[in-house]
Amino acid sequence: MTAPKRVHLTRLMSIWRSAGWPCRDAIEVDLLAAGWAEVSSSPAGHECLRLTEAGIRLLAASRQRNQRALSTHDRLAEKMALQLLGLGRIVWRELSLLAEAGAVEEGAAKVWRSARPDVFSIRNTTVAAYLQPMVHEIKVSRADLLSDLRHAAKRASYQWLSCETCYVFPAGIAQPEEIPEAFGIWVLNGAVDGGQLELVRPARHTPCELPFAVWMALAKATPVRTDDEPAQGQF
Repeated sequence: MTAPKRVHLTRLMSIWRSAGWPCRDAIEVDLLAAGWAEVSSSPAGHECLRLTEAGIRLLAASRQRNQRALSTHDRLAEKMALQLLGLGRIVWRELSLLAEAGAVEEGAAKVWRSARPDVFSIRNTTVAAYLQPMVHEIKVSRADLLSDLRHAAKRASYQWLSCETCYVFPAGIAQPEEIPEAFGIWVLNGAVDGGQLELVRPARHTPCELPFAVWMALAKATPVRTDDEPAQGQF
């Protein structure tokens, strides 16, 4: 095998995070044949998988390519997601959720749209009333921000999905008074990679209960994880 596929890199990362019992499937055969992983034995005689030096180099090269490919928007979204993880929240990116966007006019039927929040998060709790879902919209240009502010249905769908909705953008793109008071504001001071996120204004809190369809979407999606977060064994 000359080049790994995404499924091979995903499995290699799973093994790196938590070596475990072999799956003995076709993907594992590819990894072993290519020399990216190997079978080892525990002191008790049980077989488990671990990455070889070639497998580690392959993962490192893939990570470097991915980092170079990230846009400014993606890097700022990732930075905001890590900030929320540090606050103990469960975070998702690139979700597609069906949301109510309000009626076009009073008495008319409700309008539904597909909402794609840049960063969606909930508190890490088992009590539904304490979840406090939040949406953080990432804007890296003034034109993009102003376009979003003109799109009332889009803003309404984010507010329908969350207790609090915030805009996140680099310093200098807009002034706080340009953002409707209901929305929170996070400002990036400095470059994306080395700068600091600052909460300039908290969002207005409105109670929100997540509908079943949103729960199903969250159950099917994979939350954001840090590189050093321990993974549950998959083998």
